[in-house]
Amino acid sequence: MHRTTRIKITELNPHLMCALCGGYFIDATTIVECLHSFCKTCIVRYLETNKYCPMCDVQVHKTRPLLSIRSDKTLQDIVYKLVPGLFKDEMKRRRDFYAAYPLTEVPNGSNEDRGEVLEQEKGALSDDEIVSLSIEFYEGVRDREEKKGPLENGDGDKEKTGVRFLRCPAAMTVMHLAKFLRNKMDVPSKYKVEVLYEDEPLKEYYTLMDIAYIYPWRRNGPLPLKYRVQPACKRLTLPTAPTPSEGTNTSGASELGPPQLPTGAPRTACRHHPPPAGGAR
Repeated sequence: MHRTTRIKITELNPHLMCALCGGYFIDATTIVECLHSFCKTCIVRYLETNKYCPMCDVQVHKTRPLLSIRSDKTLQDIVYKLVPGLFKDEMKRRRDFYAAYPLTEVPNGSNEDRGEVLEQEKGALSDDEIVSLSIEFYEGVRDREEKKGPLENGDGDKEKTGVRFLRCPAAMTVMHLAKFLRNKMDVPSKYKVEVLYEDEPLKEYYTLMDIAYIYPWRRNGPLPLKYRVQPACKRLTLPTAPTPSEGTNTSGASELGPPQLPTGAPRTACRHHPPPAGGAR
């Protein structure tokens, strides 16, 4: 079974930290020419007096270097998800700043720029956080298409049955959820319980936090999961070849060797083997 490998955040620091300020990226911004990334405020301040990348000395732009930098939201999301508490601290710092200097309010700034985005709205999770999820039986694509007719005719107003709701730690794995379902429904051992997100089976080592980061769940409702029960695949064991015993011939040539002459039969002479004394000539 595949096992997750834990690595220290310090091993990833070279890819998550700004070379100008030495801290983790805040508003990560990438230079188009060389793809090196920095904090937005750091690289903007640096390019006011320089036209070359601070890491590789490539020319950013001949006259207007700020035209050759781009905001890297994907990298910033990765940093926020990998560094515990960074997003929460940054939002608090921005709220405190605008509270102390209300005249510096950016008119076209987003809620995140003003620090008004909560950690839950950003989708960030911690290991000890409780996640609400819904679990229901997976009907399959064909069954859903067959039920589209009654739903379109107005029969879909009936309450959806078979859905259960759970509250679990974000660090719980899919394997633990499958075991819970197996024990709850008394599923025999010859069947396996598989957990899915939409139509895609989930790896057993995925945690709920992994699912929240990998799939497009925005925490606007319970994490929608499904399950199905299938016969477990048995491993076929190939029959082992019998071990040759002592004195037993295993080659085909030895089994189909020349016929043995009866006792007393005359033998013909051979160029390499003369007939024995007293034999027929």
